[in-house]
Amino acid sequence: MVHQNADLRVEELGLILPEAPEPVASYVTMVQFGDLGYTSGHGPVRLDGSSVVGKVGLDLTVDAAQDAARLTALNILSTIRTHLGSLNRVTRVIKVLGLVNATPDFAEHPVVINGCSDLLVAVFGDIGRHARSAVGVGSLPGNIPVEIEVILGIRELEAPPSSS
Repeated sequence: MVHQNADLRVEELGLILPEAPEPVASYVTMVQFGDLGYTSGHGPVRLDGSSVVGKVGLDLTVDAAQDAARLTALNILSTIRTHLGSLNRVTRVIKVLGLVNATPDFAEHPVVINGCSDLLVAVFGDIGRHARSAVGVGSLPGNIPVEIEVILGIRELEAPPSSS
């Protein structure tokens, strides 16, 4: 399952990408270094700008947390498209790090982060399959349930043909 046009695939899946989030401190939301892209940690921000909040295992079910991870993936896709101009410049989703704000006895962190991983594969196909860590933490900024960052392979922009 290889998708040659990730921007079109977003439309085919009926996905609506929110506005790319702005940094809330002294950082940028994405850095490109050569043919690699690194996103900052993103959270589950809805289209209206509000965030999903709550601790998994206390305030949120696994399903609700998985939905939050999927929403976080939409925010990450928006940042990527804003910074690169097109999702089609992504050559590989290399690594996903997912942090889950959970109770100490919660043990289904990978299931939660599948909400993000499954969406990335749906949009990018085989190049969306990635290495991943899903880690539980005691708290996250603003009491969000998940924070996710991604490392990407990126295709350089093609130079315009010379007019000589």
